[in-house]
Amino acid sequence: MGGRLIPGTRAGNLLVLIYHRVRPVTDPMFPLELTREQFDWQVGLLRQHFAPMTLAEGMRRVRAGTVPSRAVAITFDDGYRDNATEALPVLQRHDVPATFFVSTGFLDGGRMWNDSIIESIRRAHGDTIDLECVGLGRESLNEGAARGALAEKVIRQVKHQQPAERLALVKKIGALSGATLPDDLMMSSQQVAALAQAGMEVGAHTVNHPILRTLSDEEAKIEIGRSRELLQAIIGGPVVSFAYPNGRPGDDYSPRDRDVVERLGFAQSVATTRGIVTRQSDPYQLPRYTPWGRAPEAWLSKLLLAYAGRF
Repeated sequence: MGGRLIPGTRAGNLLVLIYHRVRPVTDPMFPLELTREQFDWQVGLLRQHFAPMTLAEGMRRVRAGTVPSRAVAITFDDGYRDNATEALPVLQRHDVPATFFVSTGFLDGGRMWNDSIIESIRRAHGDTIDLECVGLGRESLNEGAARGALAEKVIRQVKHQQPAERLALVKKIGALSGATLPDDLMMSSQQVAALAQAGMEVGAHTVNHPILRTLSDEEAKIEIGRSRELLQAIIGGPVVSFAYPNGRPGDDYSPRDRDVVERLGFAQSVATTRGIVTRQSDPYQLPRYTPWGRAPEAWLSKLLLAYAGRF
């Protein structure tokens, strides 16, 4: 595909890709979100043109100076059930490993607060909903992507509230919608164990997916440390990688949180800043990137450009 002509694809660098969900089919509320069919051709291209590995293996090679050309690590955040039902079979079919960062507080029937909002809006009865409680007033419940845009609007309104206040608002929105919310959005403990048994890496992503920067020192330590303890019990092995919730330095996590992760003995952690990993990268603030693209050729070209730092 001409990638050999693009600088930055030499050995020594690691491109870490970030994913969240793989939908079985297109979601009308979020038509641009990744489907299994799209993920399948993406993983196929990665197997054909790149050197896929888990984050842990990639960082071992970075430290040792043995990273091959076009090294890439696929990572998933949060712990959605479709990671196990949709993404894992695709990865296994192409013989590609990945790293899954799991928020343990939502396993076995839990639900993340943002998904409670999304599903409340998705399933809301009537033509309008009164969202004065989050400063939005009465909003129309239009179908398709417009309803998805409303859900995202509500999420932005409550995202940075303190956890207790945010939870109260989420419950109120659920009550206003009149909807029964699903309890099968996240993985079970058995599915997390199956990921590890399939040769995937399991990483920690806190217990409750908080904005770490807003927590006390002890709260942050508990969120980070307990998530690893539970995951290690589930998979029967070590958990060496961590992902900051939301992942923007300064906004979502602080230097204190970075230092907590290091002191707790993790080998590496990832943020959501764009970039490529080199031997000079801070192992506790690794950048990640995933290009958008509906066509394989365009997606592959963007991926190759990322190796040159031309995001």
